[in-house]
Amino acid sequence: MSLAGRTAIVTGAARGIGRGCAIQLARDGANVAVWDVNGEGAAETARLIEAEGNRAFAYTGDGSLRSEIDRILARIRADLGPVLILVNNAATVSFQPFMDVTEADFERLWRNNLLGPFLLTQAVIPDMLAAGWGRIVNMASAAAQQGTKTLSHYAATKGGVMGLTRVLAMEFADKGITVNAISPSFIDTPMRLQAPIASFEAAVAATPMKRAGRPEDIAAAVSFLSSQAAGYVTGQVISVNGGLVLG
Repeated sequence: MSLAGRTAIVTGAARGIGRGCAIQLARDGANVAVWDVNGEGAAETARLIEAEGNRAFAYTGDGSLRSEIDRILARIRADLGPVLILVNNAATVSFQPFMDVTEADFERLWRNNLLGPFLLTQAVIPDMLAAGWGRIVNMASAAAQQGTKTLSHYAATKGGVMGLTRVLAMEFADKGITVNAISPSFIDTPMRLQAPIASFEAAVAATPMKRAGRPEDIAAAVSFLSSQAAGYVTGQVISVNGGLVLG
């Protein structure tokens, strides 16, 4: 699915799902801005992309702060041009019983998982409006679809991501911009190491496919939703979870 000549941003692209998505979009022909607070990991992702003969630049900064967003976006536009594809993947997770979650815990996840995508999307959409074309893919979670113990604050932020996706899809549907979300379940990435081993194993056992997801599984869905072929798909939450959550 050729994205030749289009610039894509992938946040949280230093590892895991974000790295997989960045590599796949580059293979599809996009010029990829690899964005993460982990500068070393972002640089490594960019090197992996360039090793395949594709184009990528790494950027380091906090995507939940408007000042940082403006600073990094200015660099991306100077390096790669207007942004027409945005993958809001960066997120923070924390496994805590509900009664142990503090206001500071909730604030941290809200800023990273919901406010960041809101602000970055707001800053990028003018490029898409000017081009009359754009693709926004947000990362939701099965935790918000079915509920997962010890993830109350995480699920709340991901529920917000799904709501934001649907509203933006309606607002920009007649402007050539699609907005969709992907909802993974447990994916075998470094982030899953934050989950209790028993919880991860139980989730895999409950999955009809009897395996954890891989970054490539999510990247394939991002590739489709970012393509011209998905031009009539908007406002959807696509569950990529091995059958764990249906519908």
